[in-house]
This record gives sequence, C-alpha cells and structure tokens, in this order.
Amino acid sequence: MTKKQPRRLRSSTVALGGMGVLAAALTSCGSDPDRRCVDRDSYDLVNGYRIVSDSKCGPGAGGSASKSRKGSYGTGNSSSRPDPAWYYDADVEGRYADNGTFSRSEAVDRDGFGCSGSGSGGG
Repeated sequence: MTKKQPRRLRSSTVALGGMGVLAAALTSCGSDPDRRCVDRDSYDLVNGYRIVSDSKCGPGAGGSASKSRKGSYGTGNSSSRPDPAWYYDADVEGRYADNGTFSRSEAVDRDGFGCSGSGSGGG
C-alpha cells in the first residue's frame, strides 16, 4: 500500500486565498462607513432622504459642509436649491436613504465586524 502524499495547493490558490483574508481584514475594521449623498431638504416621512449624485457632496461642491444653513429645514420643496450632505450607515431603498446619521464619527463608533474596542472610549 502506498502512502498518500498530502495535496499541494497551487501558488495561485494560496495567493488568492491570502488576498481574500487580507481584504477582509482591511475592510472589516477602521474603514469608512457606508455613505450616500442626500439632499437634506428632501426628507419624506415614508421614504427618508432623496439620494443625489455623489459629486454634489464632493470637495468644493458647496454642500452643507461648506455653507451655513439658512431658511426652513426639511420643507421637501424639490424646486429649491438642494442641500447635499453625506448620510452614513443608512437603510437604502431605491433612490431614498433612511435611519442613518449625518455624523461620520457616530457611524464609525458603531463598530464593524471584528472591531471590538475600537470605538471612542467614554469616561
């Protein structure tokens, strides 16, 4: 009876497996939370905030991060100038996002998979 040799993995299999483990480790903890660019003035009680193009929330886009808020809030008036802002960790359905937060730090503090103790420490 011949002794069976252990199965040898190909280098490509090992490399791909290692890349998957590395990708999971890098994205599971400390990465940016999921975000959507929404119009803060478009809130609807049933649907949430209307999602707009990411370019409206980009640097120099003139969104809520770079201008002061004047006028009424949450009027839902789509003919007025939109007030884009990043909305984090939201439930997304179609072109609307709800149950999220406008605070990136709050979204990061919610922790992700394998991130025990990485949130901000309280006193």
